[in-house]
Amino acid sequence: MDLEIAPSILSADFGKLSEEIAEVEPYSERIHFDVMDGHFVPNISFGAPIMKWIKSELPIDVHLMIEHPWDFFEDFVKAGGDTIIVHEEACEDLRGTIEKILALGVKAGVSIKPKTGVESITNVLDLVQQVLIMTVEPGFGGQKFMSDMMPKIAQLKEMGFDKEIAIDGGVNGETAKICRDAGANVLIAGSYIFGSEDRIAAINSLRA
Repeated sequence: MDLEIAPSILSADFGKLSEEIAEVEPYSERIHFDVMDGHFVPNISFGAPIMKWIKSELPIDVHLMIEHPWDFFEDFVKAGGDTIIVHEEACEDLRGTIEKILALGVKAGVSIKPKTGVESITNVLDLVQQVLIMTVEPGFGGQKFMSDMMPKIAQLKEMGFDKEIAIDGGVNGETAKICRDAGANVLIAGSYIFGSEDRIAAINSLRA
């Protein structure tokens, strides 16, 4: 698949969220919505009540960095989520959790933290549309990119996974090339895009 850019609204100005999304929407392929609960990761972001106000023609990926994510699947689907992404580390029965997402009529994804190997998600690769590889420890924006996570992309391809391989954490104009060269096809960027004076140039630099 072609490279897709997913601005993470975690770094957007929530006082004018609709305008922030509208500015980047024509130059992006999807919107990334990070949900944090202060337990699974040491930060709190927002939930479905905020998400339902998002107006976008683009698909919305909901990245649940939370404990007991299944308790909230219906809320996020009703709020407009197109792909629900859970963390392997938060799910005792990962395959059963993915099946619950699919039963709601949306796509499913799975994410792994830097210390988690891809072998831990082998049993769901046939079900998920996206594997999201964290290249920072999840919880806060603006961290340094971990280039030593790139071999996970090759491992996934060796396992026969040929759908969306997303990279989240520290993605910018320089690290995006590392991701592209390694075979990633979805790049998630928050502070790099929304913190730029020229956001369109920032997005374009991720493709260059």
